[in-house]
Parts: sequence; C-alpha cells; structure tokens
Amino acid sequence: MKKNLFLLGFIAFTMSVFGQTEKKESWYFKLGGSYFVQSAATEFPSVNGREPLKQVYENGVLVSKESITGSFGEGFRTGLSIGYRFTDRLGAEMGVNYYASNSKTMVETISQDVTVLQAKGQVRALDLAPALVLYLGKVKGFEPYTKVGVIVPVNGKLDIKTNAISNGAVIYREDVIKPNPTVGFLAALGTSYKISGKLAAFGEIEYRNFTVHGKDKEVTAYTYNGTDRLTLPEGHPLYVTTAERYTNYSDHIDRNSNNQETNASGFDSSKPTDDLSSYISISGVGLTLGLRYSL
Repeated sequence: MKKNLFLLGFIAFTMSVFGQTEKKESWYFKLGGSYFVQSAATEFPSVNGREPLKQVYENGVLVSKESITGSFGEGFRTGLSIGYRFTDRLGAEMGVNYYASNSKTMVETISQDVTVLQAKGQVRALDLAPALVLYLGKVKGFEPYTKVGVIVPVNGKLDIKTNAISNGAVIYREDVIKPNPTVGFLAALGTSYKISGKLAAFGEIEYRNFTVHGKDKEVTAYTYNGTDRLTLPEGHPLYVTTAERYTNYSDHIDRNSNNQETNASGFDSSKPTDDLSSYISISGVGLTLGLRYSL
C-alpha cells in the first residue's frame, strides 16, 4: 500500500513539474560575455625543468624564495548558445564558448632588482557545453533558472612565454602545450528579463570545475640575441635537437622511455622526449551578461 501511495505521489510530482502548462515547445539563441575569477589556487607545474618559484638574489646569493600558486581560471569568455524548451519548466542548451585566461607568472628570478628570468602562461580554449535547464517560474518580469552541464574541450592550448637574460645574452622562448581529452562540470544560477516580444536580457553566475593535463609540447619560438635557434642547422652550437623541441607526456616513465633521467644510456636526442604530465586548473566562478532571442 505504501509503495502504491509513493508511486502515485511520484507520478503526480513529475506531472506537476514537466506538464504544468500547455506552452508550445520553442527554440532560442543566447549571446553573452563572461568574466571569471579563479576559484582555487594551486602550485603551477614546472617550466622546462624550473620549479614554480619566485627567487631573489643579491650579489649572487639567494636571499628569498617563495612558491608561485594560482590557476588559469581567471579570464574572459564569449559564448553562443542554442536552447530548446520542452515545457515551461524544462529545457536544454548547447553552448559554444571561447575562453582566454589572464596571463599568469609561473617562474620568476630577480637579481639586483632586475628580472633576469620570467615565464608567463596563458590558456586559450574552445569548448562545447551541453546543459539541462530548470526554469523556476516568472516573478515580476524576471524568470530565474538553474543550469547544470558538462564542458567538453574542442581545441585549446597552454602558451608559455619565457624571457631571460643569461651571461649578457637575451633569450626568448615560447612553448605550446596541448591537452589530453577531458570533461569538466558546470553549474549556474541565472535569470532573464523580457525586453520585447522575442528579446530578453539575461545574467548568470556560473561555477565551473575543470582540470586538464598535457598531451604534448612543442617549442614554437626560440631566439638567442635575436638569432632564431629553430632554423639553425645540426652541428651549430645553438642547434635545437628534436628532444629539446618536442615532448610527449604520460603518467609514467621508466628505463624504456626517451628520458635523460630514467634512461640516460638509451636517450636519443633525435626523438621527442618522454616526460611526466602535469595538471593545471581552469576552475573559476564567473558572471555572464547577454541577450536571448526566442524563435
């Protein structure tokens, strides 16, 4: 008897949520811009063997050292979404977003009040964001809603630019790290306000939880006192080997890997280096403002 009553109650609740009105199904488009702040700071990964540290030297002596922490979850995003309302209460969206993080210092060395080495990283990514939308009802022209979904990267990279001064030489290097496929999570609370018959303004506060790890790395620029090292022939003192230029990442390396530490005797500089993958966070909390057009 209790099971029957529970079943009847569940059916009644479901009907009340998904079938409250006879409003016809409808499509809509949304265009918005967002700014995110990082939700948690973690230690950055090492950059070309250098730990994520800020080090200060005086007269060649190390006088202070501190860890550099942060995330790439702070930055700007633009997005276009297409949505479909099944009922007054339930809908679905598919968003296409382009995100560019703020540039973050990952390694820094200062000597005699002069920055002699600085590595800065920036994430750029294109993603898809399918989500379910639950509308909470209209109140004085406003229609609040909640949204949950996933983040699926389509394309992206971490671009690390390093500037250094070493023995009087000016050095510039740029490394591009591409990520492994992964999936993130998003949750948002928003509201819309109708401006005209089909046009509405909307605002959302969104939390996203997103962590990625590297798949491979390529040195895309490398100059030494203005000389392009990547174009120099083999045998030149500044020649960049394949092992220096390319890196393949994995969760495990051993004596069979092309790595100078674990396989010094078998290391082949004419092949990409094998190294351990590092993780970076792109998690953040953001505010999105934009317009919605209903068909």
